[in-house]
Amino acid sequence: MIGYLNLILRLVIWFLLTANLSVANIIIGVSVALLLPGRLKSPGTLKDWLRAIGEALVAIPQAYFEALQIMLFPHQHEDVTLERVRPGRTPGLIFLDVFIITFTPKTIVLKYHEKGWYEVHWVKRRKAS
Repeated sequence: MIGYLNLILRLVIWFLLTANLSVANIIIGVSVALLLPGRLKSPGTLKDWLRAIGEALVAIPQAYFEALQIMLFPHQHEDVTLERVRPGRTPGLIFLDVFIITFTPKTIVLKYHEKGWYEVHWVKRRKAS
């Protein structure tokens, strides 16, 4: 089941990159998705995938809300933090985590450290002194 989710993730990325749903592009996308090597560090569970997809769906309204906040109130303070990667994440789930963090306007992942950390850049409102 998890192999299908990885295949679907690769196809979605392909279609987002090409923005073309012609028959020839679908055939090329399926071929590329099947030919890409898959290295599993640890098998992801369906529960992890469903949680990541749920977080992606929650990130959409959150992104609109943060965009409105940035437009209405100045955000002039920047901060860089390290956030821990959940243990046992497959490369596909790590990609989804990075996508979810970067999708919202106030945060962006600067670097993924192989030791299990995301380096995240935050834009914040400066607190009144």
